[in-house]
Amino acid sequence: MSRPTGTVVVVGSLNVDQVVTVDRHPAPGETLVATSFALLPGGKGANQAVAAARRGAPTVMVGSVGRDGAAEVATSLLADSGVDVTHVRAVDVPTGLATVTVDRTGENTIVVVPGANASTGAEAVLAASDTVASAAVVVLQGEVPADGIAAAATAATGRVLLNLAPVVPVGRQVVLAADPLVVNEHEAALVLAQLVPGSAVPTDEAALVGALRSLGIRSVVVTLGARGALVSDGEHDDAGARPVVVAVPSPRVTAVDSSGAGDAFVGALAAGLAAGDTLLGAARQAVRVGAFAVQGVGTQPSYPTLDDELPQVETEDAEVRA
Repeated sequence: MSRPTGTVVVVGSLNVDQVVTVDRHPAPGETLVATSFALLPGGKGANQAVAAARRGAPTVMVGSVGRDGAAEVATSLLADSGVDVTHVRAVDVPTGLATVTVDRTGENTIVVVPGANASTGAEAVLAASDTVASAAVVVLQGEVPADGIAAAATAATGRVLLNLAPVVPVGRQVVLAADPLVVNEHEAALVLAQLVPGSAVPTDEAALVGALRSLGIRSVVVTLGARGALVSDGEHDDAGARPVVVAVPSPRVTAVDSSGAGDAFVGALAAGLAAGDTLLGAARQAVRVGAFAVQGVGTQPSYPTLDDELPQVETEDAEVRA
């Protein structure tokens, strides 16, 4: 990939991840003995910033940590990965925390305590508005207050990549500013229900992409885990009636820990877009980055640099009917 021509600015969360590995997930009320424990840097925003920077994008992080020892862990890989942390503020609230439980198949459960991330609202974003406005790509997620997300979307003059995860209530105009909206299949259904309350939500994933596009969202990416992603970037079929949806396959790998794979995808996607790649081209690279990430433990430590060899995709893209 060529060197990027623009900057990625990530407005989002920074956490400490408490990663506990187990043979299997416990049943309600059950106590299990873990096989390992680690404290690692995390948070969707910081994860995405590290992923973008490691793929070569000049990257800036806008967010909040506490004035505590956990802040050092939460920020430990940002600067090491080349992320500008000038706009990471220290506030008088504990640093965000995520408890991650990973079983032997790589499946995970995550419980998040927002902590200092709740301070990354409109005021914090406005303090960094010049930086946000200068970005080629502004990356947003749902782990900071909705007014902070809205302020960043308004300040952006470049492309807004909205990863609405978790799906929190945001204004319709914020979602319509997305180019692309990046969600998994479950989040896509929730976003559609949020935008059109009481509407029938398609069970077919491609139809779900089409339904979101029909609301005026310029481009949509739905991530499908090990199956890759669906991409719709604004084109329509020859009749002009339906948006074109392309299935981008993922490499086949053995997963060790799937936590943070979606963030690796988003960061790589943002880096590709900042480099001037098409959405489809950036997504092809991003699925390979996500597949690389699931082969390591934790989130940020598992993300590839430009020097790492990414797993190869064995099948080709395929257009699917929306």
